[in-house]
Amino acid sequence: MIAVLNRLVEHVDDHLTEEIDVAGLASSLGTTEYHLRRMFSSLAGMPLSEYVRRRRMAVAAAEVVGGDDLLGIAVRYGYGSTEAFGRAFRAVHGVGPGDARRDGGPLRTQPQLRFHLTVEGNTPMDTRIATRPAFRLAGHAARVPLIHHGANPHIQAHIASLPEAEHPRLKALSTTEPAGLLQVSDDVDPDATEGSELTYLHGVAVTEATPVPDDLDTIDVAAGDWAVFRTTGPYPAALQSTWAATATDWFPSNPWRLRPGPSIVAVLERADDFTTATCELWLPVERA
Repeated sequence: MIAVLNRLVEHVDDHLTEEIDVAGLASSLGTTEYHLRRMFSSLAGMPLSEYVRRRRMAVAAAEVVGGDDLLGIAVRYGYGSTEAFGRAFRAVHGVGPGDARRDGGPLRTQPQLRFHLTVEGNTPMDTRIATRPAFRLAGHAARVPLIHHGANPHIQAHIASLPEAEHPRLKALSTTEPAGLLQVSDDVDPDATEGSELTYLHGVAVTEATPVPDDLDTIDVAAGDWAVFRTTGPYPAALQSTWAATATDWFPSNPWRLRPGPSIVAVLERADDFTTATCELWLPVERA
């Protein structure tokens, strides 16, 4: 996977003035666009689309300062007008093209990324592969922004809005793995951009044959394999650290890749104040 990511970075630099065909490149490298974007975002700390924008503006800055025609530069880097180019330029550099040309800066450089795998082996990951038939997720769903670190207040507010009696009602409806009350994230931006919207469902897993009350939202889940990561410790910090480690440690070292589908967290045990918990993180995977 590390070699694939580095090939992606090289491809971006070779095609900065063209549309980047991520799907075609992923296919030629034996992976999928979905997995490539998710791994890039996890390891680079920014979405692929943001990296491409920063690299384009870093290279374009030299042409702006050098006095090239602004409309020509804008068109060359895929912008239909100098105004659109100017907005993108300002978002990266903090100043407009005119100011940069007049003053020579300030300019912010986005170096070409290089990915390296550091193998330490000092943090074992408790993982299993589960093959599951098609099932459904049933519960209460809401659109919320993605937050990478710390508790998500929008999710907390959604759960707090549910009547207390709803939790045991949902739990009693569970008929298949993952068992118990679940935290489900679906329809996530492949780049996993902070602040982008996702569908969060507070609910349970049921078989396809299980009747679901009309007042509940549902998500149909295709049959397939799942990588299940067990984590114990401070909540949600331990869970988020394990989630990050799947990209930095587990996927680069194992013959699996992410496939489209919801990610699911099953809380197996927790302290009364929820400061610590034992959880299972279920990620949909396929053989690489």
